[in-house]
Amino acid sequence: MSLSLAKSKSLRFYIVIIGTEILNGRREDAHFEFVRNSLKKYNHEIHSLSIIKDNPLLIKQSFLQAKNDKDAILFSFGGIGSTPDDITRKISAEVFRDSKMQYHSKFMDDIKQRFGDVKDHRLQMAYLPTESKLLKNPINNMSGFYLDERYFFVPGFPQMAHPMIEEALNEFIPKEQTKYRRTLSAECSENTLIDLMLEVPTTIEISSLPAVNVTIAEVTISLISNDKELTTKWFNKFKNYLKENQITFIEAETL
Repeated sequence: MSLSLAKSKSLRFYIVIIGTEILNGRREDAHFEFVRNSLKKYNHEIHSLSIIKDNPLLIKQSFLQAKNDKDAILFSFGGIGSTPDDITRKISAEVFRDSKMQYHSKFMDDIKQRFGDVKDHRLQMAYLPTESKLLKNPINNMSGFYLDERYFFVPGFPQMAHPMIEEALNEFIPKEQTKYRRTLSAECSENTLIDLMLEVPTTIEISSLPAVNVTIAEVTISLISNDKELTTKWFNKFKNYLKENQITFIEAETL
């Protein structure tokens, strides 16, 4: 486990899926659901998701967003092959290594072992940002790579990419504390509860989801935090307010 990540109070996961073919409908995304479910095992959630074209400016902006967050973990999918539109390596070097790149000797050996003593475009897959380390590809041994134990770059193919993400999670990502969630659904508008929502401390994440297309107003309130006692305390304040105002509600456990 990375010591720097272990010291972070709250990790934020940035997911960047690079692929014009996803946006134009030629291919369906298979990464979002996988990452979301994988992070659940570690009590983490996705902080940001971007599905973008193979566009240098868009990719650079997405990477800079993660770089500028000291608690960021970046998972980038796509753009690390050997064709002209595979520009992820170059842009990751610009953002995270001041454009410094070098051939990774182990990766070059793997390419030569698979394809022979090649002197063609496939060797460009081993031209990586300086101090890159490899993520194992179980399909064809053409690796992904990572930087600083927090920025991870994998292929667009799920069969290759997903084992690499699992490797990154197992090796580097500390498990977050258990989060406690309490939820209720009340027969009132959001506006009825806003004053009470504003009193909830920032250590508790609160979400409000109004119902639509119903004959009566209805809203679902969820409180989430790492502090079970504090979450329960504020959840009870919502329950007491609803009872005092004779507003019908039901807790999630009985929904």
